[in-house]
Amino acid sequence: MSKQIQTELEAAVFRRLVSHLQQHTEAQNIDLMILADFCRNCLAKWYVAAATEQGVAIDYEAAREMIYGMPYGEWKDKYQTEATAEQLAAYALKQDARHDG
Repeated sequence: MSKQIQTELEAAVFRRLVSHLQQHTEAQNIDLMILADFCRNCLAKWYVAAATEQGVAIDYEAAREMIYGMPYGEWKDKYQTEATAEQLAAYALKQDARHDG
């Protein structure tokens, strides 16, 4: 497989992942962090980092809008729920385990 084809496939997969997350607003960021150790905000940060590596200027808020499909504040108002005590405890345990390892 050529590098060009590989890059095109990776880009298509990324777009599909972003679209999937945009469609599944019930998947809260804290749940993603607990289960997969990344969330929509992480994707936006990685996007900014990749752009910077390529000499492309994009700010974090613009990257978040691309990932969320709307301004972050709007997404937060529409879809973000308050984290439960159980979610916060699970996240804290994961972070503790990460730092103990």
